Amino acid sequence: MRSTALRQFQRLEAPGSWRPAPDAQLREVVVSIGEATLILSDPKSDAPLAHWSLPAVKRMNPGTRPAVYVPVAAEGDGPFESLEVDDRWMIDAIGRVQAAIAARRPHPGRLRGGLMAGAVLVMLLAGAVWLPGAMRSHAARITPAAERQQIGLAILRDMSRTTGAPCADPAAAGSLHLLAKRIGLPAGARIAVLREGLPGAIMLPGHVLAVDHALIRDQSEPEALAGHMLAAYLTAAETDPMVEALAQVPFSQILGLLTRGTLRPDVWQGYGEALLSQPPKRASERRLLEGFAAAKLPSSPYAETLPDSGTRAVALTESDPFRSHPYPPALDERDWITLQQICVGQE
Repeated sequence: MRSTALRQFQRLEAPGSWRPAPDAQLREVVVSIGEATLILSDPKSDAPLAHWSLPAVKRMNPGTRPAVYVPVAAEGDGPFESLEVDDRWMIDAIGRVQAAIAARRPHPGRLRGGLMAGAVLVMLLAGAVWLPGAMRSHAARITPAAERQQIGLAILRDMSRTTGAPCADPAAAGSLHLLAKRIGLPAGARIAVLREGLPGAIMLPGHVLAVDHALIRDQSEPEALAGHMLAAYLTAAETDPMVEALAQVPFSQILGLLTRGTLRPDVWQGYGEALLSQPPKRASERRLLEGFAAAKLPSSPYAETLPDSGTRAVALTESDPFRSHPYPPALDERDWITLQQICVGQE
């Protein structure tokens, strides 16, 4: 259940009327108070339509109902969106949040010495510890799929500065699509084959999957490649790559993502290269074995091509769900031969 900025309410919602722009018609929305935002949602689908930072919400008509609110950042900038709320509980809740915020602000001439230092310390701790983490998690949850994939592709471009551009071959792309479908990757997943520098495979935000060309070049069968692709997908299901990526982004850019829906293209500079220098994360053995069994894929070829050998590789080999049972091939021979040509003749 979503918590609110007011401790006594577990969930506070009310109907409202939202005008996205001065010349737009009013649109019925559901207004709710989140951890640090005022959330406007579609009443039919519950999909979020807008997020306003609670410290930046201003009431334009005190004492009058319905109350009219605008984002402070928009005030004085010409056209801006607005929200009308007639529910007295919601109006009271927003007002109490505004009063709490105002109470935390320094009052020149009244705060002195230790009181000033204490107030500053509290605000710095709140801003540096609680608010950024909550906003980052919230941003990761609500970022649309299309923007997630654009972020994944931007990180891939940064990785390519080290690995070289991904190999591209129209015929081999069809084989990759068949392999992705075979192991159950989501529709619309993008697969990039990198020539060098990537140990195995890694899933980036937006279902952008980068794989090492060595898994194709140095193998006689497609099962090792399929296993690394599946393992990267299962790992991303346990640890969202979007959450990990946003943890590296300055907080000012997180606010931009929440308000504008996009990030600056250069914000990912260096992040892709940093991923290449780190040991890849992997899902738990249990999750991997369950995933391999569900995909009807042996885990031994994956385990035998892990960059680091150890007890995990032994366990994945000994507990291979198809160690002594037949399984459908990851790709037929013709498609595998076609895929093996994906980097041939490309520099």
